Amino acid sequence: MITVNGGNPPPGPAPTGMVGWATQNGGTTGGGSASPVTVTSSSALASAISSSSASVIRVSGTISCSGMLSVGSNKSILGVGSSATIAGCGFNLNGSDNVIIRNINFRDWNDDAINVQESATNVWVDHNSFTNGYDGAVDIKRGSDFITVSWNRIFNHDKSMLLGHSDSNAGQDVGHLRVTYHNNWFDGSGTRHPRVRFGNPVHVFNNYYYDNEYGVASTMNAGVLVEGNYFENVDGPTYVGYAASDPGTLVQRNNYFVNSGTPESAGSVASIPYSYSLTTASQVKSVVTNGAGTGRIGL
Repeated sequence: MITVNGGNPPPGPAPTGMVGWATQNGGTTGGGSASPVTVTSSSALASAISSSSASVIRVSGTISCSGMLSVGSNKSILGVGSSATIAGCGFNLNGSDNVIIRNINFRDWNDDAINVQESATNVWVDHNSFTNGYDGAVDIKRGSDFITVSWNRIFNHDKSMLLGHSDSNAGQDVGHLRVTYHNNWFDGSGTRHPRVRFGNPVHVFNNYYYDNEYGVASTMNAGVLVEGNYFENVDGPTYVGYAASDPGTLVQRNNYFVNSGTPESAGSVASIPYSYSLTTASQVKSVVTNGAGTGRIGL
């Protein structure tokens, strides 16, 4: 382990502690100490997560649904065991604040699995699995801020994690879209790990990239720090500029490359304001494959 900015090493391969941008702006507590409620149907789930009160919602078994379910502020949405599954729909955090989503299998969604938008703040997406959806697994856009996406696994899916939806949205996005992506397992997923517009600094560390078209793209004056990641069979580990989008800046350091293309980098990135622990990049594959996804954190 390498300790950065005074942080402490995480306790084991699947730490439960929050790291990154979600710890800023007063922190992210979700439903806090509210008495948990367990849901097993789509109607109960939709009602519980959209309520106006602080809530801890435990998802049990497989819940089939469609479209996007609205998530209110001050919510902890937690899967029970390793089998909690949301099949066919996704969560829409539209201006929501202080939301935690952990330990849930998302599959076959017909829009996005998790859509964070309209200046939503303080969100933690942790230890989930995503597979076989239509659009983004975790898309963050429209001025949202102070978000951590950690220890998730994406497999059998293409468009993974978009950060900033449009080249023309600078007025809402500049100064926001600050997100940390760490210890995620991009397991054969295609693109957007993440694809970034405007956010600075965006922090991408200790992720395991396997058999991807590309890893991280920095565009539209974004600033992305990419460090301590493990790239295996990745055509383009990092891009500065992508498709029709103007370039951003990208600093890549202490990464590990196996059978992968040459990373691109350019410019500098704003400083990271929080403490974090950095695993040596050559060890990341083992740490992440043993710790990412559902069923690893005892919920």
